Amino acid sequence: MVRKISLALVVLLSLVGCNEKKHSNLDGQKLLEQKCSQCHNLDLPPKTFKDEKAPPMMAVAFHIKDFIKASSESDKVPKAIDFIKDYVINPSASKSFCDKKSLETYGVMPSQKGNVTQDELQAIGEYMFEHYTVKNLTAAQALENKLRKMAQGERLALKYKCFSCHKVDKDLVGPSFHKIAKRYENMQDIVNSIAHGSQEKWEGYRGVMPAFGKKIDSNEQEIIAKWIQQQ
Repeated sequence: MVRKISLALVVLLSLVGCNEKKHSNLDGQKLLEQKCSQCHNLDLPPKTFKDEKAPPMMAVAFHIKDFIKASSESDKVPKAIDFIKDYVINPSASKSFCDKKSLETYGVMPSQKGNVTQDELQAIGEYMFEHYTVKNLTAAQALENKLRKMAQGERLALKYKCFSCHKVDKDLVGPSFHKIAKRYENMQDIVNSIAHGSQEKWEGYRGVMPAFGKKIDSNEQEIIAKWIQQQ
């Protein structure tokens, strides 16, 4: 009896293994950048250009997932990846989900046979449908709207990770921007600290600000310094 149960379990587990969807251990994001970015814009939200060679990758991912035929919602992504693995190697207008106008604008993509393997396409497809989602698009648009409302100096401070060591009105690793503005009435003094660092200028703080002169150009240094001074 025990032997029969054991054999049944072995058979069941083998069947489960056969039905499992294989996931690639390759880096889909890097492969997408290497193999696809010459023609497709990869931004989220996407950017469009007059002379673009192909539609933005987000539009491709959304379009394929919308039009792919699947028996259930959970089967859509595997079916969509299978479509990519076939279409990229053997593209044709009859297979394409693009409308007539898009096909006239972009044409049928050239075959990538010899440029990308099936395993690489598996990884690219997995990343595409994990990254280009309505949820991620909504979050990216919300961040863009937030950044758009910020002063230019604040956006640059965020870009260069100034808030990792400073807050507007609270000390962290370094002094608050409020303290810096109060101490340096001359904006050029703040620019100099950004460009050359602030070693031995502030006592009682855990870290020493490194020089950012090679990372941040002089125009952006002035914009950040002016914003700090306004605090």
